[in-house]
Amino acid sequence: MEKACKIIIVDDHNIFRDALKFVLAQSPDMEVVAEASNGLEFLALLDNMVPDIVLMDIAMPVLNGVEATKEALRKYPDLKIIALSMYGDELYYFKMLEAGVQGFVLKESGSDELLQAINTVLNGESFFSNHILCNIIKDLAHDSIPPPEAEKKEIKLSKRENEVLELICAGYSNNEIAIKLGISKRTIEGHRSSLINKTGAKNSVHLVLFAMKNNILIE
Repeated sequence: MEKACKIIIVDDHNIFRDALKFVLAQSPDMEVVAEASNGLEFLALLDNMVPDIVLMDIAMPVLNGVEATKEALRKYPDLKIIALSMYGDELYYFKMLEAGVQGFVLKESGSDELLQAINTVLNGESFFSNHILCNIIKDLAHDSIPPPEAEKKEIKLSKRENEVLELICAGYSNNEIAIKLGISKRTIEGHRSSLINKTGAKNSVHLVLFAMKNNILIE
């Protein structure tokens, strides 16, 4: 049996934490190892354990999700954090992206989407709830909130990098892109890393937002 994914839940509502623990307990490969009601409690937990995944609320007392994420990733850069979002949290999306989260899940989402998000992030990719992604696209279109790395950059991409970028922006995984382009998954991972380095993005979601804002996708 494979080792269970160790998860820390950070949220200031006891009932919501209990609901998350119940959902995750239904999956034999998920284990909630600790919980915290604010960012400060969470950072104290990291002194004794480093989980595989953190489910992080955004708005919390004492220390919010943005600052907790920044501090946690400063100490443990490889830590994987998924933001738990509510309707109305749009102003925090880019702040959380800048802080370094690798996914966003709406608190109203079903258990299947939550588990999909965890498994996707565990595999080194980013995950966005569809509703959140649609809101970000809308906000970018109307410039209602500033995206990360909003300044224009002169970026030259190879034909293959453009192909990979278009498929990333279309929501395909590394495996799916490899199949579509007829090349290895490792090659795709190399192209993805190159794209992130060239654009200054911090992760795949950040890369998609950068590409949208800077209009660097070919037609």
